[in-house]
Amino acid sequence: MTLKDLLCYKDIVIQCHDNPDADALASGFALHSFFTKHKINAKFIYGGKMEIRKSNLKLMVEQLEIPVEYVTSMDEPELLVTVDCQYDGGNVTHFDAKTVAVIDHHQITGDLPELSVVRSNIGSCSTVVWDLLRNEGIDVNEDSNLATALYYGLLTDTNNFTELWHPLDKDMRYMIDYSRRLITTFRNSNLTMEELHIAGEALKKAIYLDEHSCGYVESEPCDPNILGIISDMMLEVEGVNCCLVYSILPFGVKISVRSCVKEVKASEFAEYIASGVGNGGGHLEKAGGFLERKLLEKEGIAFETTSIEAFMKGRLSKYFEDTEIIYAGKYDGNLSQYGLYQKLPVKLGYVDSSLIELKGQGLGRGDAENAGGLQAGGATALLRTLEGDIDVKLGDGVYIMLGIGGEIYPTKKEKFERNYECLDEPYSFPGEYPPVVKNMEEGVNVEILKYAKSCVSKECSRVYGVMLDHRVKVFTSWDEEKYYLGKPGDYLVAREEDPDDVYIIAGDIFAITYESVEK
Repeated sequence: MTLKDLLCYKDIVIQCHDNPDADALASGFALHSFFTKHKINAKFIYGGKMEIRKSNLKLMVEQLEIPVEYVTSMDEPELLVTVDCQYDGGNVTHFDAKTVAVIDHHQITGDLPELSVVRSNIGSCSTVVWDLLRNEGIDVNEDSNLATALYYGLLTDTNNFTELWHPLDKDMRYMIDYSRRLITTFRNSNLTMEELHIAGEALKKAIYLDEHSCGYVESEPCDPNILGIISDMMLEVEGVNCCLVYSILPFGVKISVRSCVKEVKASEFAEYIASGVGNGGGHLEKAGGFLERKLLEKEGIAFETTSIEAFMKGRLSKYFEDTEIIYAGKYDGNLSQYGLYQKLPVKLGYVDSSLIELKGQGLGRGDAENAGGLQAGGATALLRTLEGDIDVKLGDGVYIMLGIGGEIYPTKKEKFERNYECLDEPYSFPGEYPPVVKNMEEGVNVEILKYAKSCVSKECSRVYGVMLDHRVKVFTSWDEEKYYLGKPGDYLVAREEDPDDVYIIAGDIFAITYESVEK
């Protein structure tokens, strides 16, 4: 579905979830602006038991002139668009409509109408709507109020950007031209005395698992930023390397995760906690997520305090107990017991990093805090991919490989020449998100696919490999600080000519790129 598909309707109501947050308000505001731009008199509403009470949200609505209305009843519209929620979801009041459309970023919990866009891997609904507007050729920066609303929606729904992980969310953050003054005003009106009390009470009843150097605690229902404050303070406790704070809401469970050790990526930790029942993600040290009530109940988990606590403790313990950690150069596995596999002549793509010009498309003047990126002389780049951000040294001797599934990984020039042959034909990228090199300090976004060329793997490339039956974290020779995660069904491999070069290959990729050979 595109936004243009909705323009055939003239009686439109946009509805966000009850007790709306900043992301819901921003997303609905953006849709309302879109319809207004096309001279459609749409209405923006929310229902529920109470009107907006939080001071930062009241300021947001007032200062950004968001035309949202609180209603308890409504005439049946020709089209009802639910935003940041799904029609008949547990967090949204039911209103009848002749046609329903859904725009959301949460996990799908029921049947969706034909008109729907649900992108569960995106950090905020604001990002989803922003991308839909871009596809219609609309620059949100032309309206400062709208741009500021979308930025604040992303900021709050990713817990002050600590749960920002999808590259599209990151792109929006740096391309939005927002009002710093208003964002500062909203952020400094966020904490109430009641929320300060909630944080203190949660810290007093925290539980610590000494064997895993991990802590967890339930907090009373509160703003996601408060969960972040609690988890930040828990991590400062001696002997606590990672922690989980959660809050049970009427329609699900919000979680906040922290880590201060390289063996636990907070983003991957949050994803594991939410696996199968919600979504999670974020950064290396800070992350979060949401567990859907309907999905928990489908798994037979009663939606009450003791059952949720048991679920959290069980997931925490299993996370540590079922995971093996391998450091490249220190792996002592018996390769003779592994299978030997030869790489098939599969077509891939590659980029000679020395050819990348450190110029690019200018980004917005957004906050560059914690951005990282290209260093002096262009020696080091932040390579942004769907799998995450990778620090890569650019220049002679470093190639960036583009795998058959769109996966991105660096390799040395000598390894490339030993294992691949260059092809004189165009390259077509198969992935969802084209990788880019980021220079946040200078506001530069460099697309690298224009440098991409085709290649084919040589049959001489061979590896020892074993299919995993458990989770494995591998610290490769390329990056000693960030691990690659292997799950059951993936392959742990080591190059035949260099057994210390240990890494992970996804099971579906391995099946079509390697074949078994006799030793």
